[in-house]
Amino acid sequence: MSKPYADREVWFFTGSQDLYGEETLRQVAEQSQEVAAALDAAADVPARIVWKPVLKDAASIRRAMLDANADDRVLGVITWMHTFSPAKMWITGLDALRKPLLHLHTQANVELPWDTIDFDFMNLNQAAHGDREYAYIAARLGVARTTVVGHVSNPAVQQRVGTWVRGAAGWAATHELTLARFGDNMRNVAVTEGDKTEAELRFGVTVNTWGVNDLVAAVDDVSDADVDALVAEYEELYDVVPELRKDGERHESLRYAARQEIALLNFLESVGAKAFTTNFEDLGDLRQLPGLAVQRLMAAGYGFGAEGDWKTAVLVRAAKVMGEGLPGGASLMEDYTYDLTPGSELILGAHMLEICPSLTTAKPRVEIHPLGIGGKEDPVRMVFNADAVDGAVVVSLADMRDRFRLTANVVDVVTPPADLPHLPVARAVWKPRPSFAVSAEAWLTAGGAHHTVMSTAAGIEAFEVFAEIARVELLVIDEDTTRRGFKDQVKWNAAYHRLAQGL
Repeated sequence: MSKPYADREVWFFTGSQDLYGEETLRQVAEQSQEVAAALDAAADVPARIVWKPVLKDAASIRRAMLDANADDRVLGVITWMHTFSPAKMWITGLDALRKPLLHLHTQANVELPWDTIDFDFMNLNQAAHGDREYAYIAARLGVARTTVVGHVSNPAVQQRVGTWVRGAAGWAATHELTLARFGDNMRNVAVTEGDKTEAELRFGVTVNTWGVNDLVAAVDDVSDADVDALVAEYEELYDVVPELRKDGERHESLRYAARQEIALLNFLESVGAKAFTTNFEDLGDLRQLPGLAVQRLMAAGYGFGAEGDWKTAVLVRAAKVMGEGLPGGASLMEDYTYDLTPGSELILGAHMLEICPSLTTAKPRVEIHPLGIGGKEDPVRMVFNADAVDGAVVVSLADMRDRFRLTANVVDVVTPPADLPHLPVARAVWKPRPSFAVSAEAWLTAGGAHHTVMSTAAGIEAFEVFAEIARVELLVIDEDTTRRGFKDQVKWNAAYHRLAQGL
């Protein structure tokens, strides 16, 4: 099975020193290659693990880190101190490293050879204290890192390494991301605003605006033949309602939706963007607010935010990349309304048009309905229910003036209690953990945004890695959350992040 990030690499660095002689170093090299190969072969590890020669001095360590920084294929580096590698050798290298770091605390053998163990074996297999020496200097330097403990044959270790790779891939995706905003933010809305300059420093994303009529021109340039081909694809893939089909009275609306999709794709490719925003208040000469087009582009991996919400578009793109190759998907989402039946409270999430079909394995229905806002023609959209999934996550990104804050809630997506025959949008219904009341109170305490990304592929662990790498605040609401504890966490986090910035 091919790896989701087959064209990306994680470099495997092994620490040692010259004290032990050539025979020991030969064994270190052989055994560290076996560890790297085991990770590379693991199904849960979604990128290539590339072994590098054993590092034995400060100059070679620094050069290895600089080389990793300079190679765009490299998502991050894994370090392991097979023997005792004096950590002062690692100071300049770790200080120079700009890629994500995983510290693997492992050893070559699973069991100790109790009957034959001698001091030669002890000299060779010293990770138990070699890694502690290394971890001390990483902690003293304040190096952001993920630590994974255990033998590489353990599926749990492979899974955690794989999750770290996914988080690193999300971080790389935002650092390679150009985001195109068509128009500005919805007027008077607070949470969709944010510091684009700080976002580029923290996440690497470049956020710029193009006039909506630039997109209108791209729509006008789409050929009828291309529209014909895409409409035929719609009718093959989806349950298109009769009024939108070829002989239907509203077929032209479907054709215009196809024209928008082609134009959006062409425009985004021309400017190198993998995420974008629209705004129903700023449509220029567009005849419809893009709905079907946005849904399909999200399904193809693009990030998207409604009402000019570029921060959510960044988050959707990161979630798309982190979940690549996993069952499920990721989408723009919005907490819309509640079922407050005591003991069985549920959240109904949706948006005006733009929920990604990667959240369902069912065949979506393509429909057309009035929007009621924006003053344009009725837009075409896919309508479906998100699949039931335990342990999904909804995550928001908000600008808190002195920092960005990720707020995440672990949720269980459920089948809607009824068919919702009169709700003309795609939707998800979920039960938040630990309970509706605690979840909602914690979210409001955190100031979490009303726009989120829902991910049923990449889970909370991947977002934890992403936040750790990006050095941004993450508040998690899950089965262990309490009202009192969460309020205290918010207060302590505010103090920590203020202090961590320095004067």
